[in-house]
Amino acid sequence: MSAWLEAAIDRGQAINDWLTPRRQSSLALLRQSEWPTRKTEDWKYTSVRPLEKRNAESAQSVSTFNVPLIDELNAIELYFINGRLVDKDQSGGIPASLPAGLSISDLHEVDESTQAWARDLFSACKPKKHLFGLVNDTLSDNGVIIDVADNADIETPIRIVNMITADIDVHNRILVRIGCGAKACIIEEATGSQASYFSGFAEYFIAEDASLEHYRFCLRTQKALSIGGSHFELKSNSKINSTVVGFGSDLARLDIDVLHRGNNADAKLNAIYLLDGDEKFDLHTCIEHEISHCTTEENIRGIVADCAKATFNGRIHIHRDAQKSLAELNNKNLLLSDNAQINTKPELEIYADDVRCAHGATVAELDSSALYYLTSRGVSKTKALVMLNFGFINALVDEMPNGALAQWLRPQLQDRFANMNMEAINV
Repeated sequence: MSAWLEAAIDRGQAINDWLTPRRQSSLALLRQSEWPTRKTEDWKYTSVRPLEKRNAESAQSVSTFNVPLIDELNAIELYFINGRLVDKDQSGGIPASLPAGLSISDLHEVDESTQAWARDLFSACKPKKHLFGLVNDTLSDNGVIIDVADNADIETPIRIVNMITADIDVHNRILVRIGCGAKACIIEEATGSQASYFSGFAEYFIAEDASLEHYRFCLRTQKALSIGGSHFELKSNSKINSTVVGFGSDLARLDIDVLHRGNNADAKLNAIYLLDGDEKFDLHTCIEHEISHCTTEENIRGIVADCAKATFNGRIHIHRDAQKSLAELNNKNLLLSDNAQINTKPELEIYADDVRCAHGATVAELDSSALYYLTSRGVSKTKALVMLNFGFINALVDEMPNGALAQWLRPQLQDRFANMNMEAINV
C-alpha cells in the first residue's frame, strides 16, 4: 500500500458526520485494496506515480476568481473554488430561488429528511472496484445533493464547476435523484492547470420514465491531476444522453458506469478526448445490461498528437436475463504523430442469446489528400490541419442537445487544435 493511500485512510478515520456509516464501509474495503501498478489490468497503461508522490491537504480558504459564464446559457451556477462552494457573486453557495420541484443541498448542510434517502443511495451505484472512488467515499468533504421531484421538468440546466488554483487535494461528490417522469440537465465541469489533485465522483439515480441530459467537461491540463467518475442507474423507460469532453494532463482518468435496471431503459454516450504534448487521458466505460429490452449507443472519438497517450476501455456486459438488448460501441481515433499512442480495448461480454450487439475500434492518420486539397486552394497548412481535426469530432459536438453548450465548446476545441505542436504532425 502506498504512503498516499495510507495517509488518505488515516484522514478518513477522523471524519465524523451524517455519512460516517457509509464512509466506514468504504474504509474497510480500502484497507484490503492494493495500490494499482502496471500489473493491474485496469491501470495497465496509466501510471499513478504522479499522485503517489503528492503530499497535500484540502484547502481551507477560497481565493477570488473570474466567473466563467457561458454565453446564452441560462443555468443554475454552482462554483467550487479550491473545494469550497460559492455562487457566481462569490457569496453564499446555493441560489435562494430554485425552480419548483428542485432541491439542492450543500453536503455540509443537509436536513434530516434528505439525509434519510441520501445516506441509502450514497455509493450505491458506483462499483466497489473503483479504488479512488472508495477514497472519495471516505474523504469527500464538499459537494451537493440534488433532488428532482416526480414529474418535475427542470428546464434550467444545473452547472457545477470545480476550479482549483492552489496546490491542494480536492474531493468532490455529487449525488442526484431524479423522480418518476421528471427531466433535468446537469453539467459537471472541472478546470485548472496548476499542480493539484481533483477527485470528482457523481452518482445519478434515474427513476421510471425520467430523463437526464448530462455533460462532463474534464478540462484540467498540465500538472493538474484528476481521477473521477460519473455513475448512472436507470429504471424502466428512463433515458440518459451524456456527453464527455476530456483534455489530458500528467494524470487524467475518468470512469463511466451505466446500470440498466429497468425494462426499456435507454443510454446514449458520446465522448471526445484531445491530447497534445506528453499528456495522458484514460477513459473507462462499463455498461451493465441487467434486464431485457434496453438499448445503449456509445460513440467515442479521440485525437492524440505529439507524444501524448490515450487509453480507452469500453465494456458492454449483457447479463443472462437481458434478452432483446440492443448495444453498439464505436471508438475512432486519429494519431497525429509517430510518437502518439492510443490503447483501445472495446469489449462485449454476452450471456443472453436474443440480442443485437456490435463494437469496433479504428486508428488512423490524417488524410494527406484532404490536406493537399485545402492547401492547394489557398488555405494555410495550420488552418487546414485545424479544419480536418475539428471535422473529425464535430459530428459529436453537433449531437449535443444544448446548442449554447455546443457553441461555447467549439472555439475551445479550435483553440486547442491551433495550439497543438503542428511540427510534430504527420500527414
